[in-house]
Amino acid sequence: MSTIAVENPGHAGATDDEQLNASFARQPILNRDGMLCGYELKIRAPELPAEPLPDLDHDLDADAESNPDNAAAKAGRAPTPAQRAARAIIRDLTQSNVRGALTGHPAYIDMSRDMLFDDAIERLPAERFLFELPPNMEVDDELIARIVLLHGRRYRFVLDEVTQPNETFAKLLPYAEAIKIDITRAPAALLPKLTSVLKSAGKLLIASGLDAQADFETAHGLGFDRFQGYFFARPQTALTRRVSAPRHALLNLLQLLAGDPTVAQLEAELKLNPVLVMHLMKLANSSGLAVGHKVTTLREAINATGTDRIARWTQLLLYADGRKVALEDDPLLQLAATRARFMELAIERLPEAGRDEADAAFLTGVFSFVDAVFGGSLESTLNVLTLSRPIQAAILQREGALGLLLDTVEALENGSWVELAALCAQLAPLTVEEVAQMGLAAGAWAGVADRSAEGLERIED
Repeated sequence: MSTIAVENPGHAGATDDEQLNASFARQPILNRDGMLCGYELKIRAPELPAEPLPDLDHDLDADAESNPDNAAAKAGRAPTPAQRAARAIIRDLTQSNVRGALTGHPAYIDMSRDMLFDDAIERLPAERFLFELPPNMEVDDELIARIVLLHGRRYRFVLDEVTQPNETFAKLLPYAEAIKIDITRAPAALLPKLTSVLKSAGKLLIASGLDAQADFETAHGLGFDRFQGYFFARPQTALTRRVSAPRHALLNLLQLLAGDPTVAQLEAELKLNPVLVMHLMKLANSSGLAVGHKVTTLREAINATGTDRIARWTQLLLYADGRKVALEDDPLLQLAATRARFMELAIERLPEAGRDEADAAFLTGVFSFVDAVFGGSLESTLNVLTLSRPIQAAILQREGALGLLLDTVEALENGSWVELAALCAQLAPLTVEEVAQMGLAAGAWAGVADRSAEGLERIED
């Protein structure tokens, strides 16, 4: 069984603040070429007792009295619940599980006033984090001075949830590198002028809330630089997306692998498509599958890799863009791999789950939006893949434990914490915190699963 480590669990002897843990969910941000260029981290703040406690977070500020910049320490007061939550969030953002899930991409994070004024904020690398300022943030001289100070230390700011200019927008605009606009909420008549003025001012424009291809095309036409939403995982994108190998070759190979093929049968099928041969040879010669010498024949590659790994590699390859781009930058492949790995990790935490259930969970995740690649109805594509009835029922009707886990991973992808809590109540012993940790672990796995055999090997842990 595979397990994941929780980076910052509460433990015996820890202070109250050390047991406070934030949860994070990733949402992809794409560039104008449709490739991953960042993630927004949706944050679930730690739950706090109603009354503030006198302990400060010892990891980040062991000696508060010696820190003259800490307002709470200077006043001799214990931090408020909001300040304690802010510090816990900052601390958890520095953990290795978050870094791994970002797969080398920068993170956009929602800022509260308490987070901005906590000196621990400077533990976050300026080149890896962008700070989003909400439209309802109180703007006064103290806040502007703090932003100027952080800006001077190379921290970058994004004005979030902009729908139209207001007083807060005007005050913060000079310090913002980027402007995030939800084009589904902003007045349509205002968008062309607003985007033109902001582009002329040298601002990076981010369109959010894009769940349909038409919304993406509108934002792209207006000159937006970045795009946030799951439009790329919808069937409409099949018209503009090129797969890395012909559809029939991948489907034929998957159908063959669904049986118990011989090496000769696999060799014959793979030889029909040079692209698949190229990928398999590269996989077989990767460091994770090294056999002591360079693999030079297709038969050797099949034997070195094994049918189970070839099957999973083929399933993920369905989502790979045909352009010559790094697979870790391919949003659809990364989403499919992350969802599949999450499903596998999650089901292993449920009672009486075994290897067969884990395999079914992986397949459910990886094929849950295969129509985004092939178009047509999802049901007809699933029939072609000859998936079992429980897997098809989970994808199409959300039936059974697999269907419940599929709803869970979608809620996590959207950062819908209230919905996630309701789903976890049906998935005991799984908790929201564990689900979020599994999401980060799955994202980190997906970031390496297709660069080498390392990720594929880790499935078998």
